[in-house]
Amino acid sequence: MLNGSGLENLEAGTILLVLAAGLAAGWVDAVVGGGGLIQLPALLLVPGIAPVQALATNKLGSIFGTTTSAVTYYRRAHPDLKTALPMAAVALAGSFAGAIVATLLPSAVFKPVILAALVAVALFTAFRPTAGELTRLRHQGRRHYVLAGVIGLVIGFYDGLIGPGTGSFLIIAMVVLLGYNFLAASAKAKIVNMATNFGALVFFLPSGHLLWGLGLLLGVANMVGGYLGARTAVGRGARFIRIVFLVVVGALIVRLGFDVALEWMPAG
Repeated sequence: MLNGSGLENLEAGTILLVLAAGLAAGWVDAVVGGGGLIQLPALLLVPGIAPVQALATNKLGSIFGTTTSAVTYYRRAHPDLKTALPMAAVALAGSFAGAIVATLLPSAVFKPVILAALVAVALFTAFRPTAGELTRLRHQGRRHYVLAGVIGLVIGFYDGLIGPGTGSFLIIAMVVLLGYNFLAASAKAKIVNMATNFGALVFFLPSGHLLWGLGLLLGVANMVGGYLGARTAVGRGARFIRIVFLVVVGALIVRLGFDVALEWMPAG
């Protein structure tokens, strides 16, 4: 297990790997979510790092990227804060609760369910090419806000518990259940994802597992990637986001499918 800032005795090549992963993860996360697919495995390659340290440090780095992309989206796409802010508040509470449960239950229990959900999301998006092109809200008034809160609570809990694909799940839920287009959904997802990262981070702060130096270095790279990704998404529009979304969800399916297959293989 590493001590101190996490930067002591790290080779230049390892630091460059972390920076590159943070930059790429920030860009992907800003466009469609799923940056943890890049960032967390890169952290686990750091010599001597414990898994719980990687999880905590990943959240610290991610909050810089999600905050930057959320601000960029707000300035350029002007998302509806009447939906996004209450949704973010509920998601924060859900994420904190999920982080607590994560210490009690093995993530392997949930991976097959998440894998099936991702496959369903990918198939729906692939075979419904018009989904998410235009905003056509499915509900109005109180029903809209209650459903948004339920989405925030459930996916926030998932982010604190496991995490991979949180942004992607937020986007597809807002497209399918609320009726937003991909651009509007991405903009709101960043605000909610910022809150879920913060909720999990609040749990990890007193635990002593955060590697501050490594996390801040990762955060700088994540900020740059988040800014560039948000600008790209706003400039290219909903159709571009849909394509990147399918690519990232496909990668998540491969990654989680590989994990599930390894866990189901007989030992020996």
